[in-house]
Amino acid sequence: MLKTKSPISFEQDANLVKSLLEELLLEQSALVRGDIELVESIIDRKFTLLQQLSSVAKNRYEVLANNGFEANESGMVAWIKLQADTNMQKAWDRFQMELARTKETNRLNGVLINKHFNRNQQLLNHLQGKQDSASVYGKNGQAKTSQYNRSVLLA
Repeated sequence: MLKTKSPISFEQDANLVKSLLEELLLEQSALVRGDIELVESIIDRKFTLLQQLSSVAKNRYEVLANNGFEANESGMVAWIKLQADTNMQKAWDRFQMELARTKETNRLNGVLINKHFNRNQQLLNHLQGKQDSASVYGKNGQAKTSQYNRSVLLA
């Protein structure tokens, strides 16, 4: 395979990942503060960024395939190595680190969302008079039901 001058690039991917990370960090901050309205407003922007990222990556993969490389990240790595351009390699490595950071931030946001969901579910269960028998443990380590007076919760 020869060195190619085709428009294979990941610059647009990198810009989209950067924007997505910014949205995820904003979402994380809103989740910590419990600002659900802001979280909801971020959802559409994240979705749009993810669609754009998918489209850009698909186009990049097609160009790679048309130039004789695998249509995936392995193909991109092979193409970069063939270019023998240390700046491009460094840029790719930075992009991969940002992508990993973005994935981790998304995972953490999922944990925060799950905590909010579980807390809300517990509150709803208590308001409905349902007992969560395994949520509290006594001094002996045995599950202990917390007794809530239903009339107090309904008053």
